[in-house]
Amino acid sequence: MKTSINLIIKGFININKKVIINGWVKTKRNSKYGISFISIYDGSCLKTCQVIINNTIKNYKKILNLTTGCSIEIIGLLIFSLGPMQNFEIKAIKVNIIGVIKNPNTYQITSKYHSKEYLRKIAHLRPRTNLISATSRIRHTLSYAIHKFLNKNGFFWVSTPLITCIDSEGSSKMFKVSTFNFKKIPYNNIGKINYKKDFFGKKTFLTVSGQLTGEAYACSLSKIYTFGPIFRAENSNTSRHLSEFWMVEPEIAFATLEDIINLSENMLKYILKIVLNKRNDDLFFLHNKKNINYLIKFLYYKFEQINYTEAIKILLRSKINFKFPVKWGMDILSEHEHYLCEKYFNGPVIIKNYPKNIKSFYMKINKNCKTVSNMDILVPKVGEIIGGSQREDCINILDKRIKESKLVKKKYWWYRDIRKYGTIPHAGFGLGFERILSYITGLNNIRDVIPYPRTPNMIDF
Repeated sequence: MKTSINLIIKGFININKKVIINGWVKTKRNSKYGISFISIYDGSCLKTCQVIINNTIKNYKKILNLTTGCSIEIIGLLIFSLGPMQNFEIKAIKVNIIGVIKNPNTYQITSKYHSKEYLRKIAHLRPRTNLISATSRIRHTLSYAIHKFLNKNGFFWVSTPLITCIDSEGSSKMFKVSTFNFKKIPYNNIGKINYKKDFFGKKTFLTVSGQLTGEAYACSLSKIYTFGPIFRAENSNTSRHLSEFWMVEPEIAFATLEDIINLSENMLKYILKIVLNKRNDDLFFLHNKKNINYLIKFLYYKFEQINYTEAIKILLRSKINFKFPVKWGMDILSEHEHYLCEKYFNGPVIIKNYPKNIKSFYMKINKNCKTVSNMDILVPKVGEIIGGSQREDCINILDKRIKESKLVKKKYWWYRDIRKYGTIPHAGFGLGFERILSYITGLNNIRDVIPYPRTPNMIDF
């Protein structure tokens, strides 16, 4: 029966037991005594397994020509290793060569170091590196932990649509979806594009959030969450932005801002604890064996909470000449986020109650009529990873906010119905999956924590 290297490394396979391993050659060296040593990996863990191959093996001459990246099947005995580098190794009985690399000089993944920038150009091959394979395993475990936490706390997963006709954020930076032949676009009598002849019969986009459709289900199932890709047509070539990324969006009925603040802090600590327990080797590799105490400290750190107004005062008192000058009413940008959580608080911080004029139409307005009941969670090195709010549950105020945001009211008819028929207080937040992954892995560029990054002028795969 086939086994994985992960099970061997963990000691789950008995010594002197016959094993079958499928994988790829990492390195190979031939000795002058008629023995070859192959380091094989299968992606189940960071570590490789050494295979000892004697020249009495039937196809030994072909084995001598194996290079990095060739795929093989090893049938052999698991034995204790005499070398200092590993506890176990496999003494080969049979080696089946599955796939070879005919011209090793053209193979773009070698045993030498490759820069992250180089690897982004070969996104189809970069999973074969330790860097990306470790990140991928952590990504899987993080996703598993999120589902586990929310399921444990009574949430139902809702699959919200990726194609929509409304703007959930009021940003208008959305990708259009159309089946029109660009050479024969139909126009109406007043010279505008006739979307009635398009596939859906109206202007259609890729969604920027699953929140609005998720709210409808929260107002029936009480606790729901969405977890899937969203799309932003922002022409931002930064280490923090992607055009396609994943978002976790829990939504709770009969809830306030404080409820989602508590939920988000508990969730972050829970999922981090699982990753630390299950992906310790991968984390140490990614952090170059440096101390990862900052992740452990995160588990016990009580998140600081401040109002937006206090955050502005702190930034003004810093006397720092920020690139973007600080004043009340502005959005808190990346440079301000880093100062607050890295210099001033030296840890995660929650900023609440932003001015209504810089936030989305669906956020509940506070009694002062100047701010909204919302929050952002900032962490060192990354900045904002969570944004959430209590939702506006009064239809009259919601209508006013839709108008102020210069949105088309009739497009939101079904969203308004939620307030018409048995309205309730409810709240939710969005966790940027790649951003929390970036924080955990220590990889500063978000393009290195998603399999195929989608950014301006980058869609080769």
